[in-house]
Amino acid sequence: MKLRDVISVVEGTLITKNANLDMDIACACGSDLMSDVLTHAKAGALLLTGLVNPQVVRTAEMADIAAIVFVRGKYPPPETIALAEEKGIPLIAAQYTMFEMCGRLFAAGMNSCDVV
Repeated sequence: MKLRDVISVVEGTLITKNANLDMDIACACGSDLMSDVLTHAKAGALLLTGLVNPQVVRTAEMADIAAIVFVRGKYPPPETIALAEEKGIPLIAAQYTMFEMCGRLFAAGMNSCDVV
C-alpha cells in the first residue's frame, strides 16, 4: 500500500514535510511498547502508536520503520517532528483509536507484520 493510501484510509494528516507519498508500506504493526516494535516489526512497516516522544522515532529508525501514525488524536511535540524530519520518517496524526485504525488498514488490504 502506498503512503498516500494509508493517509486516506486512516483519515490522517501528514505532519512532516517532504514525505514520499508514493512510498510502499510493506505491513503494519500497532504498539506502545517499543521493545515489541524492535522484536516484531519488519523493515518497511507502518507503526501505529499512542506514544509521541522522540524515542518513537529513534526506535523506528533502528527497526527500519517506513512511517509512523499517531493514534487517538495525539500530536507529537516539536522535538519529535524535527527528529523525524532529520531521519526522513514521515509522521501522520489521526483521530481514531489504534483498534479502529488497524481494522481500517486491514480492511483496505494492509498485511500485519506477523504474516509478512
